[in-house]
Amino acid sequence: MARTKEFDPEIALQAALELFWRRGYEATSMADLVAHLGIGRASVYAAFGSKHELYLRALRRYGRLYDPVLLEELSQPGPALPAVRALVNRFAEESAGDELRRGCFVTNTAVELAPHDRAAARQVEASWDHLEAGLTSALLRARAQGELPEGRDPRLLARMLLVLLQGMRVVGKAGGDPDRARDAAAQALAFLD
Repeated sequence: MARTKEFDPEIALQAALELFWRRGYEATSMADLVAHLGIGRASVYAAFGSKHELYLRALRRYGRLYDPVLLEELSQPGPALPAVRALVNRFAEESAGDELRRGCFVTNTAVELAPHDRAAARQVEASWDHLEAGLTSALLRARAQGELPEGRDPRLLARMLLVLLQGMRVVGKAGGDPDRARDAAAQALAFLD
């Protein structure tokens, strides 16, 4: 008779996501995962494969949870530029605050794994592509609604903002002067006037 699973894979995956997000890939051992998930090593391998496969699944889950929230913020009806400004300012405040020292899971992956891990790099790029597309769409709407000057290129502005947002996450994770992210956001948003 086959044994039934003694754990919920979705709950275990969320727990793995939180551990990887807090500690990173290299600093999280299989023993750490077993202890944190509360399931046996064989069960972890049977359900998720290797540590690397589990990490990539956790990263995909993060994207499914957080990418749509950002896109929804940018696609609300009405004026589009206030939504872009609010998103940039929120990233700046989060990056300046102590509660998010763990950073963004996608940004952390970009820094730690993407330079030498093609699978991780593809997932990072996919997340950034979604955010860039959302920003571009919002800025196109802003230009069409007369909120953004005609001479401004929405796609290039979106790219600049994407790089700024990710950079703020890196700077915020490292700590230091909390005004650094706020000042950078203010300067970048001046390009939208």
